[in-house]
Parts: sequence; C-alpha cells; structure tokens
Amino acid sequence: MLKEVKAGDRVILDAGNGVIIIDPDSDTINKYHNLSLEYEKRQMELTKQGNFPAKTKDGKSVILCANAGNLQDIKNAVQYHIDGVGLFRSEFLYMENTHFPTEEEQFLVYKEAALLCGKELTIRTLDIGGDKNLSYYQFEKEDNPFLGWRAIRISLELKDMFKTQLRAILRASTYGNIRIMFPMIISLEELRMAKEILKECQEELNNLNITWDHKIEVGMMIETPASVLLAEDFAKEVDFFSIGTNDLTQYMLAVDRGNKKISGMYNSFHPSVIRSIKKVIKAAHDNHIKAGMCGEFASDEKAVLLLLGLGLDEFSMAGKEIPNIKYIIRNSSYENAITLAENVSKKSTLKEVYEVLSILS
Repeated sequence: MLKEVKAGDRVILDAGNGVIIIDPDSDTINKYHNLSLEYEKRQMELTKQGNFPAKTKDGKSVILCANAGNLQDIKNAVQYHIDGVGLFRSEFLYMENTHFPTEEEQFLVYKEAALLCGKELTIRTLDIGGDKNLSYYQFEKEDNPFLGWRAIRISLELKDMFKTQLRAILRASTYGNIRIMFPMIISLEELRMAKEILKECQEELNNLNITWDHKIEVGMMIETPASVLLAEDFAKEVDFFSIGTNDLTQYMLAVDRGNKKISGMYNSFHPSVIRSIKKVIKAAHDNHIKAGMCGEFASDEKAVLLLLGLGLDEFSMAGKEIPNIKYIIRNSSYENAITLAENVSKKSTLKEVYEVLSILS
C-alpha cells in the first residue's frame, strides 16, 4: 500500500483499524474529520476519569494493572492511576547484562520497583529461551525453541541461578506488596518443584535472620493447553492465575505468531482460545483465587466486554492502554457483559464470534 503513495498525495491513516486511504474524496475527509473530533473529545473524557475505579455502571469492579519490562515502564505507568503491576518481566536484568545478575543487584531493582509501584507488584521469574537469549550463556541450538528449553524449565535446571532470583524477590517483599509468578508451568511436578525451591530460599533467609513477607502470594502463568486442562488442579496449589494469551493462542492453535505465512491464523478470538479462558477463570473462582490476564488480548477494546463477562478479575496491559479500557468498563453493564460472554462461548467459528461481538472480519 505505501508503495502506491506518491509525493503530494493526501493520505488518511486510520491507525485504529489499520487502514490507509490514498487521495480520499470530500465525504471521506469529512467523515474522518468528525471521527478525529470525537477521538479528541473522548481523550479529554479519559483524562478526566483519572483515578476513578474501574467499575461498571451496575457496580462490578475489576483491577487494571500495567505490564512492565523495566523500572522506567513502571514510572511511566503510574501516571495512569494503575492498580498495580500485573507483570514485571524480570528477564531485562539478565538480557541487559554481561553476567547472571547477583542477588544484591536483583534485590535493589525489585525493591525500587516495589517502592515505585506502591501497590501490587507481580514479578515473573526468569522467562528466557524461545526468542530470548543471553549473550553470556550458550544455549544449545534447538529446532523448535518455543517448544524447547525455556522459562521455568531453565530455572529448575539452573537451580542456583533460580535461588538467587527467588532470594532477591523475597528480600524485596518487605518493601511492598510483591507476588511471585512462575512462567510456562505445564505440570504439577514442575509447580511443586518450584515451590519447594522457594521454600528452601525462605528457610535460608530465616536462618540468616533476614526478613521477608511471610504472606507473599505465589501464582503461575496459564499459557499452554496443558495448564488449561489442569487448571482445576493448579488452582488448588497457587494463590492466583495470570493468563498469557500471546503464548496461549500460539500453542492452542499450533500457529507460530512470528510466521508471516500463517499469521492470519493467529487469533485470540478463536473459539478454542475463548473457551480455554472461560475454563481457567471458572477453575480459579471455584477454588477461591483470582484470575488475571497479562497478554495483549487484555488491552483489546473489542475483547473487554467479553473478558469482563467471563469473569476476569484483573486486566494487565501497557500503561497507556489503561485509560481507554477503564472508560469502556465504566460505561458498560456487567449483566449485559455476562450475557454477551455466554453467547460468544457457545459459538463454534470465528465468524460467529465476530458477529456476536460486532467485529468486522
């Protein structure tokens, strides 16, 4: 499309819908001028809502958190009146380094993150492998790295490295409401092993008379078909779930989201993904724990009411997306969202899902 644009052409870029219009006629120009005015009006309304809670018109409250890849992300997100950080990606400490970060180096960062956030801070333990490598550690070449040695699998094998990170998180937990989250768990054996290593770290700190938050919550990512099918079992052993829709969609549909040839098949509105989300949320609530989401789907305005109706407790996204999602929630009905979600959950094709949600395919 861009190759067709010539010098002097008038172009309209509709970023929200991914549309480029070259040499639009007067009616189209007027249409988009009015849309621009409506957008500016809405942005003013978003700013005014400030620190109002994310509560529907009929009183249903949800938690809106930010995803953060470093300390600067938290600083940027705080201005949007976040309820906390639903995903703090710890891998930046490893990837932007020349060595495995020490316990003290990590402690200082986690402590600052907790103080900056001032609210709930969910730290995901190291999630490397797949498309994320380290310059100072040689990974064996893998034919399918996304199905290979990554995330919790690395941590459980490199136990000393894992314990260094866990001790740092525990030490920082006295400076704020920190939660620990394990990525890519696919079995109870893995979860229990990770929790046992965490217990070892807690005992080591106790022996050294180093304080940590004894009420610290431990949760896990739900991002594979295995974790979806075992959600009921996992929910009995963790304090919370966080659904990672980026990987969940990829693994559920067996579609490499980075492969351009099949990228059109990667879609979180697929009925199987929606039913998986529904199953996970139900398993969480049946066992009296919360279910959040930190994948990109959580910030998709076309999915907000669906997720709300499915019962999602916590939406976590890029900080700048929060005002828009809060606006949608505050101007919606939870009762209507439940009806919508029930309807969508019964659909068997993507086209049917789109029709219910009034999405243009």
